[in-house]
Amino acid sequence: MASITPQPFRNLLVPLDGSTLAEAAVPVAEALALRLGAKVTLVHVLEEKAPATVHGEPHLMDASEAKAYIQRVADRLTAAGVEVMSHVHEAPEGDVPRSIVSHSEELSQDLVVLCTHGSGGVRSFLYGTIAQQVLLRGTRPVLLVPPAWDGPQAAFHPSLVLVPLDREHAYQASLSAALTMAVAFTAELRLVAVVPTLETLTGPGAATGTLLPGTTRAILDLTERDTATYLAELAAQCTAHGVTVRTEVLRGGAVPELLDVAERQGAGMLVMATHGRAGLDAFLAGSTGQRLSAKAGVPTLLVKAP
Repeated sequence: MASITPQPFRNLLVPLDGSTLAEAAVPVAEALALRLGAKVTLVHVLEEKAPATVHGEPHLMDASEAKAYIQRVADRLTAAGVEVMSHVHEAPEGDVPRSIVSHSEELSQDLVVLCTHGSGGVRSFLYGTIAQQVLLRGTRPVLLVPPAWDGPQAAFHPSLVLVPLDREHAYQASLSAALTMAVAFTAELRLVAVVPTLETLTGPGAATGTLLPGTTRAILDLTERDTATYLAELAAQCTAHGVTVRTEVLRGGAVPELLDVAERQGAGMLVMATHGRAGLDAFLAGSTGQRLSAKAGVPTLLVKAP
């Protein structure tokens, strides 16, 4: 088992489209920057053939108004004690997610922080929102911040960081990022895995369960015990870094069980690995990460699995 150590986040990229909705990411980036000692880079990409409004507000149509807007946001962060850089991509882009990914790589950013709002409708379903596309195309972790529909964004200070895991080695990628957040905010880590029941099996497992229910049920019970041991081993590594860690193995469907435990335990943040699927591909693959981030209602840090 690979050693688990905190992952440094020293440079945070915050893409903004000029809307109040997108600015939900700013207070979260501010809290992270202050806790992690990180720099924030604000970026706006001028969109080719942009609509006149975005989320009911005038769209930023030229470089001068975009620079003025970005500077106003930068001034707020600077007043809070955050080191800020800003950048306006002046050449209109037809592919905004691709441009954001390029900026994250060219500017050596460690984490992209952005609001989860998207265009909606069939196009969004098929191709994914901007946030999903940034995760799909890039290599940097993406922190998805739900929009504040009912007023100002609440202060970001998670006391519980929930980390869904399974036995795939690739999903340990999320633990280093989660450990960073737990240390920075003095938060508890909750490592959770979901083992299906006979009734919630899907795919080939469901067919096997129908043909051999007794054997399948025994295998699932054994998997539950093995998973509990696996989580305990991971917890021991995280505890060595001075954080409080609890583990839990749930039975049932992954998404409803994880949403339920997140609500019951008052999770302030989810951290999980994902293969970065978006749109129709994610729907067909049953992407747990995408469905959780859409329904959880709390910031969700997605780390792309190897």
